Amino acid sequence: MISVLLVEDDLDLAATIVDYLDIEDIECDHASNGLMGFNLIQTNQYQMIMLDVNMPKMDGLTLCKTLREQGIDIPVLMLTARDSLDNKLEGFDAGSDDYLVKPFAMKELVARVQVLAKRKSGEAKYLTFANLSLDLTQRSIMAAEQTLKLSPIALTILEVLMRAAPKAVTRIEIMKTVWGEDQPDSNSLKVHIYNLRKQLEAATNQVKIETIPSVGFAIKLNEGELK
Repeated sequence: MISVLLVEDDLDLAATIVDYLDIEDIECDHASNGLMGFNLIQTNQYQMIMLDVNMPKMDGLTLCKTLREQGIDIPVLMLTARDSLDNKLEGFDAGSDDYLVKPFAMKELVARVQVLAKRKSGEAKYLTFANLSLDLTQRSIMAAEQTLKLSPIALTILEVLMRAAPKAVTRIEIMKTVWGEDQPDSNSLKVHIYNLRKQLEAATNQVKIETIPSVGFAIKLNEGELK
C-alpha cells in the first residue's frame, strides 16, 4: 500500500482527500499545519507528500525548502489556489516536484500521487547527518567544516548510509547500489567500509559506522562524543 502525507489546514478538504485516497488503497496521514507535518516526516516513512501553500506555523513553501535543505528527497506535490506562473515557479524553486491548482478533480490527484510515489525527488541538494554534509550536486562531503577526500565508491557508500540513517543497510543493497550487477569479490565492500570508517574517525567524533551482525552497516550518532 502507498503511504503518503497530506499537510492541509482546510479540515473539510483534508477529510475528503483522506477518504478518497483510502478508497484507492492509499494510506494517508494528515497534519493540519506545517510544523505538525514536519514532525510527522521526521518519525514516519512516506512515499510522497502533499503540501498546501498557505498554512499556519509553517507554510508549505518553507516546509518544502526545509526538507530539501536537509536532504530529504521525498517527492512533494504542492496544492494551492494560486495558479499564476510566478506562483508555480516559486513552488519549484522551493523544491517541489509537481503542482496542482485548487479546485482539482480527485482522480487527477490520485494519478499525481501514484506517479510521484514511485520515484524519489530530484530536488534534494544536500544530505546532512550530525556534522556531515553531502553535496549531491558537487559530489563532495564535509565533516565538521572539513572537506573529505573520498573515492567515488566510498562517497556512494556514504550516501547510501546517510539516506537510511540511522537504520541499517544490508550488504546486498549497498553492493547493488555501488556496483550494480557487476559484483566484485566479497572483500571489496569490507575494504571500502574500513577505509571510510578510518577517514570519518579522523575527521569527526560525532558519527560512526557500525557493523550490524547478519545485516550490514549503519551510520549512527556517536552519542558519547556529542556535546
